[in-house]
Amino acid sequence: MVGLKNRMQKTEIDTEGAEEENENHTELAFDFNHSFEHMDWWSGLADLDRLNILNSPKEDRARLLASKYSKPVADIMVEIGRKTDLEYIEDFELPESPTKLLSMRLIHNYCCLPTEINDKGKLCIVTPWPPSEKMSRWVFAVSGLKPLWRLGPPEKISRAITENFGVGADSLDDEDFEEDGQDEEQDDLEDQNAAIIRFVNEVIQRAIVDRATDIHFEPHKDTLQIRYRIDGQLVPVRVPDNLRSFQDAIISRIKIMSGINISEKRRPQGGRITFSQGQSDLDIRVSTLPTLYGESLSLRLLNEKSQPLSMQELGLLGVDERNIISVLEKPHGIVLVTGPTGSGKSTSLTAFIRRIHKPERRIMTVEDPVEYEVAGINQTQVNSEIGFTFASALREILRQDPDVIMVGEIRDRETADIAIRASLTGHLVLSTLHTNDAPGAITRLIDMEIEPFLIASSVEMVIAQRLVRRLCSKCSKPTTKSDKEIIASLALLDAKESEIKYKDKILEAFGCPDCQNLGYRGRVGIFELMRMSDPIHSLVIKSASAPDIREVALKEGMSTLQSSGWNQIKRGLTTVDEVIRYSDSAIEDHELEDFSSNA
Repeated sequence: MVGLKNRMQKTEIDTEGAEEENENHTELAFDFNHSFEHMDWWSGLADLDRLNILNSPKEDRARLLASKYSKPVADIMVEIGRKTDLEYIEDFELPESPTKLLSMRLIHNYCCLPTEINDKGKLCIVTPWPPSEKMSRWVFAVSGLKPLWRLGPPEKISRAITENFGVGADSLDDEDFEEDGQDEEQDDLEDQNAAIIRFVNEVIQRAIVDRATDIHFEPHKDTLQIRYRIDGQLVPVRVPDNLRSFQDAIISRIKIMSGINISEKRRPQGGRITFSQGQSDLDIRVSTLPTLYGESLSLRLLNEKSQPLSMQELGLLGVDERNIISVLEKPHGIVLVTGPTGSGKSTSLTAFIRRIHKPERRIMTVEDPVEYEVAGINQTQVNSEIGFTFASALREILRQDPDVIMVGEIRDRETADIAIRASLTGHLVLSTLHTNDAPGAITRLIDMEIEPFLIASSVEMVIAQRLVRRLCSKCSKPTTKSDKEIIASLALLDAKESEIKYKDKILEAFGCPDCQNLGYRGRVGIFELMRMSDPIHSLVIKSASAPDIREVALKEGMSTLQSSGWNQIKRGLTTVDEVIRYSDSAIEDHELEDFSSNA
């Protein structure tokens, strides 16, 4: 079998021959300024910054340069085009078979795409960064055509490559592993191992660029499916057609990276990967599960260096923010944030802690895992393997003289009991529960066998939240729904018919390249705030049901998920359909609770 290195060397020899034959012609074909490669065309840049940019992938260089000057990437690309005399185009169309014009290897290695052969017989190529002379010579050697370079939006080019060829298509090119004798078997094995490593890295890097929170490798009968979870939605990833044949090698590679036993395929396992991305390290939690056609892998991406959000960035309205702050300023009590997995509970708690952090306050957290680093806060991570659980960590934290304690999650009676007693002894405790709405948190604690009078004495506020997808600011458009449809939607959102006067502010998702044609980019929170009052205290002591507590809380002025969602719709941040998804589920939950209590 012929190794990739040997074939590349052979190609270089052939290329050199072609260049010698056409030396004069080639020099005339590439009228290039040699300083393109060293970025001499951009003055006033420190040598270290220049080196960092040039050492980055081509698709990231303009973004790094834009962040350096605090300008949009598009403006930087226009400026690069002006300085290098290269045309910058916002949009481009690909031919039916781009690889007939340019090899997949060059497309991936140089992050460029052929668009057409113009009237003068030149190959028009769009690239995110000014090309080097070496790139031009390679294009001429492989295609036999003189290149005509144009600059294009880096993100669009990178995404077009992924959508048309799949993530890491060049890494798993079958041509790299063709049989051609036994002497090169060892070289070929090394090439294949390197290709698998490169492929896995590309999948993770693409997930980071696409803002994915999870990566799923799912084996099926005929293929290995890869999906990203972006803004709470699973998005299939275009993969090479031959990916199934590399399934075992890919899964083994991820298991090696995460320190998991690669020979054990019968039982679930867990591990973690530290993945370096730029100047920060990404903590990736890996979980394996045996399935019918192989092991299914789930990777949770956690960036401890991620910038935590402020309370305004969460999407809180002014009145809700003031209500929460008034409770957070109290010296003791419990504030609970509830919601399903992935609803942003930890992000909200981190925002609350940042808001109340002061030099005279000692704040300590116990989390699983630490999702955001907050300066000046003492953060601890549980480790169940050595018996360091939420309950045991909470006991030790109470000996550290804290003022505020954040507990990542109340999972059991022991943790709940310690948290409540800590709040009764003069500590402000922030934590999360897995319930569907705010009143449900009270009944959940009662189910954990916590005395109702302790709950009534300690809990100050319960916040239920969801994350809805945020409209893409570049492609959203006014709604086309009729007045009748909007009134029906308002009924589901518990809003009055008179609210139809805000019809002009209702937007719909459309889809564009910036949002991967989804119509949404990012997420925003909707919140249900229940502040404990005397009537609610009385119900809690009587162990009342969640529907009964909800009925009283609404009379006391509790804001609901539906009303919060309607306010976000009026602000142009999300859509009616997106909020109704959660309104419907909330209504169904309440109906079930009513049925259970009547039964």
